[in-house]
Amino acid sequence: MQFDVFTLLPEVFPAYLESSILQRARQSGLINVRLHNIRDWASDKHHTTDDTPFGGGGGMVMKPEPIFAAVESVLGPARDGLPIIMLTPQGRVFTQTVARELSAHEHIALICGRYEGFDERIRTNLVTDEISIGDYVLTGGELPALILIDALTRLLPGALGDPTGAEDDSHASGLLEYPHYTRPPEFRGQSVPEILLSGDHAKINQWRREQSLLRTLQRRPDLLNKAELSDKDRKFIETLTRNS
Repeated sequence: MQFDVFTLLPEVFPAYLESSILQRARQSGLINVRLHNIRDWASDKHHTTDDTPFGGGGGMVMKPEPIFAAVESVLGPARDGLPIIMLTPQGRVFTQTVARELSAHEHIALICGRYEGFDERIRTNLVTDEISIGDYVLTGGELPALILIDALTRLLPGALGDPTGAEDDSHASGLLEYPHYTRPPEFRGQSVPEILLSGDHAKINQWRREQSLLRTLQRRPDLLNKAELSDKDRKFIETLTRNS
């Protein structure tokens, strides 16, 4: 999977891309991340990429010319049908469902903003999608871009050591993940649940599913409205709500 990232700060990416799962994914050829400095396509001697907004107001606005030139130069005709994503608080909220949708593409472009925002013509005439990572404001789109790259990479076959690892993550099934325990079996008076030491994998799987449902009900009950639940799941939730 190829990512083309358009940014004013390409230097912030390598430390994260060269660590852990993303580093291994790049080394194995699962992903390729190309970083493009938008300033390289600015036409004036000062490499200007922003200007004051028409109509007045605070902040600076990213100019359309360098961004259009960068995207068209790098992607060329290949951009037809390619997701060109603007990272902005105005976009649709990034979820695991959106991550699965985007992971089906072999090539994605990400445009990172700075300052007050983008010239509207970038939004209406260049990008194909807008993504927000949450209802808050950051200094720029670089962190959201890394979040997208990380989340999508985890969904690629072979990216994780455990082939089923991504399936158990919180939100992967629409629920929060069940509790985890490791050695020692007892720590400061708290023991690992006996079921996890039993060796009975059927009962362990049932316990984990029930714990996942319980944790979701307690912490994010809104997720249960969209999760894929079996009749058995629904009966368990009804029991929990009756006893609460």
